Amino acid sequence: MVQHVPLDHAFAALADETRRGILERLGEGPATISRLAEPTGMTITGIRKHVDVLVEAGLVTTEKVGRSRLCRLGPERLDEAMAWMEAYRQLQERAVGGRPTYLTLRDAEEAGQTPSA
Repeated sequence: MVQHVPLDHAFAALADETRRGILERLGEGPATISRLAEPTGMTITGIRKHVDVLVEAGLVTTEKVGRSRLCRLGPERLDEAMAWMEAYRQLQERAVGGRPTYLTLRDAEEAGQTPSA
């Protein structure tokens, strides 16, 4: 079986709603651990544990600035995860023999089109 350790770390990091929220917040710009903790009601220690998972996955970087730890989006842009999902989508489309998949139907609906069955 092929091992995809970076892919495993990315999916594990994204599996948690709090971590996805942290990534969304960091998409707006860098933030300290305490700033990330404010809207969640979590302790700084709790948020730090989530940030550590994101750091391990390469999705976030941190640096010490004075007494604070500043977080930024990391170098990994989920390229490997996106490539895996695209390959899986193609496999799924071949497996259903050209029948529209949920994603095809959803995309057509969002575009205001009537999908052909």
